[in-house]
Amino acid sequence: MLLREKMSNATAVSDFLLLEFSDVRELQFLHFVVFLMLYLVTVTGNLLVISSVASDHHLHTPMYFLLMNLALQDLGQVSVIVPKSMINSLLNTRHISYSGCVAQVFFFFFFVASDFCLLTVMAYDRYVAICNPLHYEMVINRQACIEMIAGVWIAGSLYAGIHTCGTFATHFCSNVVNQFFCEIPQLIKLSCSGLNVIEMTSIGIGIVLGLSCFIYILVTYAQIFTTVFRVPSAKGRQKAFSTCIPHLIVSSTFFSTAAFAYLKPITRNASLLDLIFGVIYSLVPPMLNPVIYSVRNKEVKKAMAKVLGFRSFSTNT
Repeated sequence: MLLREKMSNATAVSDFLLLEFSDVRELQFLHFVVFLMLYLVTVTGNLLVISSVASDHHLHTPMYFLLMNLALQDLGQVSVIVPKSMINSLLNTRHISYSGCVAQVFFFFFFVASDFCLLTVMAYDRYVAICNPLHYEMVINRQACIEMIAGVWIAGSLYAGIHTCGTFATHFCSNVVNQFFCEIPQLIKLSCSGLNVIEMTSIGIGIVLGLSCFIYILVTYAQIFTTVFRVPSAKGRQKAFSTCIPHLIVSSTFFSTAAFAYLKPITRNASLLDLIFGVIYSLVPPMLNPVIYSVRNKEVKKAMAKVLGFRSFSTNT
């Protein structure tokens, strides 16, 4: 009976209303400035990683090719959601079109799912390089890298397509999204009928995919660290750790923030916690990844110094 009443109240949604950080004009400008700074820092850092790897022939290796693709995906992830939120605050509006919301869901999940897969591929790259170094050039060659990246992008596209179809193949009883972008858990709250078969399937696939990637990375690094601790040279151990620790930190940050955002119970009421988790998992990993890799990796730091023109710093490093 309740379901019929909800369905009778459902209307064709032509647009959505995103979360408004504040109705005070000064605070809206503050939100615009803060998000603009975070966005510029994220874009600058990831573009710096991409340009550093592309311009330095010493970094034309599979590991840095994968890192460059990670930076490209992080760049796409923030660019899908942050500019729209900034524009809304600047223009004092909350609207996003139905097609715009669909595009946000698809591309955001495309980049997030691609990140999951790429971080797993990067763990495999480190495993082969450290545990089977004699077979590295044969296993991780140029052709293999291209095939792995193509697989990552295809997997991300398929998962994003399933999630998007499942989310919007339903009637919405409201168009008020309690998040600063079109986030799937918040859209599910607006559904008159709750989860449908397609969305339940996509959520199940996502949980299995995420846990599989996370467990694979943990098992892989357990074997990597076992091998590293057997290396007799302190310099060799340090070099191995310098390439592994950044990836492990990035993976842990990404998986933990995503888990907090998507595995917590879905509540009907707007929650400050939802907003905080949304900001953390969507903005923090893409912003921190270039910092983590540049601080912990001397090769990347040196290449960045060259790009920025700090040749004396690069030489000292």
